[in-house]
Amino acid sequence: MTLHISKKRIARARRHHRVRAKLFGTADVPRFSVFRSGKHIYAQLIDDVSGRTLLSLTSMKKGKTGKQKKTDAARALGVEFGSAVSKLGIKRVAFDRGGYAYHGRVQALAEGARESGLEF
Repeated sequence: MTLHISKKRIARARRHHRVRAKLFGTADVPRFSVFRSGKHIYAQLIDDVSGRTLLSLTSMKKGKTGKQKKTDAARALGVEFGSAVSKLGIKRVAFDRGGYAYHGRVQALAEGARESGLEF
């Protein structure tokens, strides 16, 4: 039995490691990490010094009514994430795009977070 891992996943993992080598979240400026799946997008606020996740949100909503485009859901998540981070008393974050291109849902999430007052 051979293990098949797509070239696309390997390339993203390499990009992610390259980005993570340069980014490091502290208590003052935590890392804003993004993961994108086929249907949803996930955002985390991470303090790498203490190894703790300070905040975690996802686009999966219970009781969601109607259809919503994935980019619109990502922008709404960004706005919600930015307001939740500001309640923690944090203004600046280091944006970790997770090896994904700054385009589409990742860009919409970042712009939504910036709209709510978060600085990258």
